[in-house]
Amino acid sequence: MDFNLPHELTEFLKNLDRFIDQEIKPLQAKDDNERFFDHRREWARTDFDNGGLPRPEWEALLQQCKKIADKAGFYRLSLPKEFGGQAIGNLWMSVIRDHLASKGLGLFNDLQNEHSVVGNFPIIVMLRDFGTPAQKDKFITGQLEFKTRITFGLTEPNHGSDATHMETKAVRETRNGVDGWLINGEKMWTTGMHTATHCALFARTSGQPGDARGITCFLTPCDSPGVKIEEYLWTFNMPTDHPRVSFTNVWVPADAMFGEEGRGLPLAQSFVHENRIRQAASSLGAAAFCVAESVRYARERKPFGEELARNQGIQFPLVELATQVEMLRLLIRKTAWEMDQMPHPEVEKKLSDKVSMCNYWANRLVCEAADRAMQVHGGIGYSRHKPFEHIYRHHRRYRITEGSEEIQMRKVAGFLFGYMGPNKF
Repeated sequence: MDFNLPHELTEFLKNLDRFIDQEIKPLQAKDDNERFFDHRREWARTDFDNGGLPRPEWEALLQQCKKIADKAGFYRLSLPKEFGGQAIGNLWMSVIRDHLASKGLGLFNDLQNEHSVVGNFPIIVMLRDFGTPAQKDKFITGQLEFKTRITFGLTEPNHGSDATHMETKAVRETRNGVDGWLINGEKMWTTGMHTATHCALFARTSGQPGDARGITCFLTPCDSPGVKIEEYLWTFNMPTDHPRVSFTNVWVPADAMFGEEGRGLPLAQSFVHENRIRQAASSLGAAAFCVAESVRYARERKPFGEELARNQGIQFPLVELATQVEMLRLLIRKTAWEMDQMPHPEVEKKLSDKVSMCNYWANRLVCEAADRAMQVHGGIGYSRHKPFEHIYRHHRRYRITEGSEEIQMRKVAGFLFGYMGPNKF
């Protein structure tokens, strides 16, 4: 067994750090862009008078950063080679995301909206695997050139984890001699709808509530008649780009269908394992950052004339967190490496429980680490002058999204007790 990271990967991390120091940090320091990352960050990013949406100048800065990273060859790294990437796989992505998140907050990696100089592109991979040639030509290039953006319309006001019970429906309808579909329903948490050009909209086209088959996805133009943003849902971590959207008699042509008719759920789940392991790595890195900052502060702070770190009440909670960070890092890297050794469909059958273990535990761990960092830092830790409250508010959502931790624990239990997986009986 060899636990050393590949030499190519460690060299890449050094090059990535140099790029961040030379290109991204100067941009962050320019024109008071620090306001998006220091104690002013929530107000600088949020247009509270416009539905709580991200301010245009904030999103413009993120796009500028991505273009610089793309020109330097970092942004598309995870993509297949035909799209300008290097198809680096899950181990590389897990190590990179852990590495970036462990640096703390910065323009190089701000996961509040999945921004990073090394991008993650689940929609593009979905298009590669399920899109028609015309859809690939239009949307893959469009996304990489920032001309198109696809949001995800799966969750509904009355249905989240129970997606098979969705109430949005699509029925066949021909208009002006063109075959198509008429869609009616409502979606929640359609993130990015304020700038999206299209919504990957899931609707029941056949079957009964609870059936896995019979749900179909449609690439629906966001400017279609009948599409209406009803409200932007203000969240624990602002700004918000998570609206409730209604679809009233929205018609799309037949060629808007994304993937097979009635097979929308496999499409929706196609990238879940890659996303979960990579997101787990980000939570791990953020947890490691919180622990490291707490240790540093405890050595510097000297109440009653001696280092705060000499108190076991400070040491032991951080020891437990540091131990969990080290153990989780090993499990994430092992799982990511195993994912890279098998075809994607096999991951669901053989390794899905380990992916869920990594994800739900990492998301819980980072919340505990951020909370402990606030406690160790005292009053200043509770303030917005330290990043811990931001880290907590952001990462707390991942215990619900990306598959709630209860859903993921149920997956682990299914494998453990033999209701699913390789030991099913």
